Amino acid sequence: MRVTYNWLKQYIDLNDTSPNELAQIMTKGGLEVETIEKQAYATNLIIGKVLSCVKHPNSDHLHICQVDIGDQQIQIVCGAPNVQVGQKVIVALPGCILPAGEIKAGKVRGEESNGMICALFELGVDKKQLSEEQLAGIEVLDENAPVGNRDVLAYLHLDDTIYDVSLTPNRADCMSMWALAKDVGALLNKKVILPDYSYTCPKKESTLHIKSETPKCSYFAGTIVNNLTIKQSPQWLIDALHAAGIKSINNVVDISNFVMLETGQPLHFYDLAKIPAREITVKTGLHEEYTALDGQKHQVLEDDIMITTEGKAIGYAGIMGGDDSKIDENTQGIIIEAAHFNGLNVRNTSRRLSLLTEAATRFSKGIDPQAAIKATERSIELLLKLADAKNVEQTVVFSNEEYNQTVIQSKVSKINKLLGTEFKYDDVFAVYERLDFAPKKIDDDTIETTIPSYRTDIKVYNDLAEEVIRVLGYENIVSTLPKMPTTQAHYSECGKEERIISSMLLGYGFNEVITYSLVSAEKNAENIFSIGTPVRIANAMGEDRRYYRTGLLPSMLDVISYNTNRGHNEYSLFEFANVYSDDGNDSIHLSLAMSKQSTVSKWQKIVEINDFYRLKGIILNILAKFGYDEKRVSFQKPKQENNILHPNKSAEIYLGRTLIGVMGHSHPQTEVKYNIDECILAELDIKRIFNEKPAKVKFVPINKYPSVKYDLALLVEEKITAEQIINTVKKAAGNLLSNVEIFDIYRGKGIMSGYKSVAISVIYRSNEKTLTEKDIAPVHSKVLDSLSRNLNATLRE
Repeated sequence: MRVTYNWLKQYIDLNDTSPNELAQIMTKGGLEVETIEKQAYATNLIIGKVLSCVKHPNSDHLHICQVDIGDQQIQIVCGAPNVQVGQKVIVALPGCILPAGEIKAGKVRGEESNGMICALFELGVDKKQLSEEQLAGIEVLDENAPVGNRDVLAYLHLDDTIYDVSLTPNRADCMSMWALAKDVGALLNKKVILPDYSYTCPKKESTLHIKSETPKCSYFAGTIVNNLTIKQSPQWLIDALHAAGIKSINNVVDISNFVMLETGQPLHFYDLAKIPAREITVKTGLHEEYTALDGQKHQVLEDDIMITTEGKAIGYAGIMGGDDSKIDENTQGIIIEAAHFNGLNVRNTSRRLSLLTEAATRFSKGIDPQAAIKATERSIELLLKLADAKNVEQTVVFSNEEYNQTVIQSKVSKINKLLGTEFKYDDVFAVYERLDFAPKKIDDDTIETTIPSYRTDIKVYNDLAEEVIRVLGYENIVSTLPKMPTTQAHYSECGKEERIISSMLLGYGFNEVITYSLVSAEKNAENIFSIGTPVRIANAMGEDRRYYRTGLLPSMLDVISYNTNRGHNEYSLFEFANVYSDDGNDSIHLSLAMSKQSTVSKWQKIVEINDFYRLKGIILNILAKFGYDEKRVSFQKPKQENNILHPNKSAEIYLGRTLIGVMGHSHPQTEVKYNIDECILAELDIKRIFNEKPAKVKFVPINKYPSVKYDLALLVEEKITAEQIINTVKKAAGNLLSNVEIFDIYRGKGIMSGYKSVAISVIYRSNEKTLTEKDIAPVHSKVLDSLSRNLNATLRE
């Protein structure tokens, strides 16, 4: 918001406070001054009079001027097309510093020039506030301008300082100069004198009819002024508007803008002759094309609040009036509008139409609920003075809102405890007086305050505490050392285990990925190892981030797709992440992904093929690390088919009877959907794993006795699984068994249909002695007998 030093001086005595000092005080008080700039800037200026003006002999557009500056006559070469004899002008003498640089004496195309005749924009005046005539040439002063006057900026009313104040969202009241002056007066502890807008004017009975057909307009005050005169505004009003960044139009329009800046209440004036029915209705739900004051045609939508008369739109409520009801040079009477419109609707409409007007800004941020009548009365007073207003009718009010003044009791001891200060009762009481909070003593610790209507940000005693420290100064907060009790660092739930697993996976060549916890409903629907119903986010960034995820594999597939589409076709990835369900459950999941092949040595052309069994082995090693023996782990066929894992190359992972995860090769449909090649995937529930009791991990010394190895080729039915074969061998061999593993599976020539050949290695070893054939034979015979009896397996010749 633009705030001017000279405007504040009209309300507060600032003779002992410089513009820079005031900026520091405002910033410390929470009214952050982002920039300070002069309305115009120049040194060594003087008012002169053009005595003669002849064409430059060496130029077709320059003039040689003799200029009287009071104590001497100087020659200046001027290029402005409008320079003439007899004009009073602004002269920049040699040594003058302008925004564009320093003025020096010299020769221009062979002719002496001892200065420059200036245009206003050359002094740094905002070009938006100047007319085309002012932009085209030098500034011509009025005939009464005193030649030789060196205080040129003061004479031109351009000696103001402009502050760009950044207001916090709760301080919308400071978009009113009156409310801002009250706040600055409190910070300076100085009396604030606001204008007296009382007037004497008999009012006729109103002929205006007002109503609102939408709850989005809760208050509307309308006043008819039957007669007034359109003319140029007085200079003080033009200067005030220019300093605030608003261009002067005419006296009537300028009054509406000026009163809005004073009170914070946007006003709109309608040409009375263009509303012959003298009826105004506020509506929503219109659907039409409408031309606003900016001359652009806009489409009216359902939620747009519109001002209408006789069913016809005449303005966007709180934003901009219409071209068909605007004030022009022929206006002889007006209708004054002061209303309350729904801020959200006004903001949405103004953004959609790119009409970010001063009025829309104020409605969007919130206005004083009592400002409408105040602004109406102030505008009538100025219209009487500046626009010869006559035949003013009584103000008509539509209202369905009730204002209740805020009254808060606060305890000084409680405020001190909250702030960490040691303010006395009288200090706090004085702050409330400075802020016009009408303090009333209840007891030696309690003060009752009645909050002015414009301070809509004050709701509870905590707000009062903020006002106290803001006015008295944050330097009054007593410095204390923070209490820092010694605490022992500890891991989060499963944190230690996560670090160990991460270290193991990094050792296997995996890389960790991190993906979004928020996903779409479609992504959650793809989960095959879900924790439950997803949690819905009320204020999501978009539908693709509407839910907390209940599983990780869809997110991992997104990562694989992103990388493979950019040429990274070999990968080993893992992710730890929390998952949540709507019924309050949460867990930690681990997702794993491996590409079908990994290049070990490119120049040697060594490539490893990854498959179900490689990832299975990694998972078993992780479980074994924490004491979960592979005897307790089983891999079973999934109970339900899904579109992520291949139906014939996937398994559910059980630890005892607890389902702890899923794994398998990617489904062909998934490969097409995500545009990826075949890969191996897994997802584990870490919490479920560690909820199971592990076995104690014991130290076992390296066996010093040799082993005996038998290789067997077993002919078994296709339905027999590798796990069944291994478990049967383990059970039959007992303690002498050191290891059993499958090293080949064959189907083809010599193997009857429905059967397969499974080659296994069985290794025997004793911890006590070297085994002999006599020791091994009965055990090995028992193994063969168990395989034959339980699995109908035969030795292949």
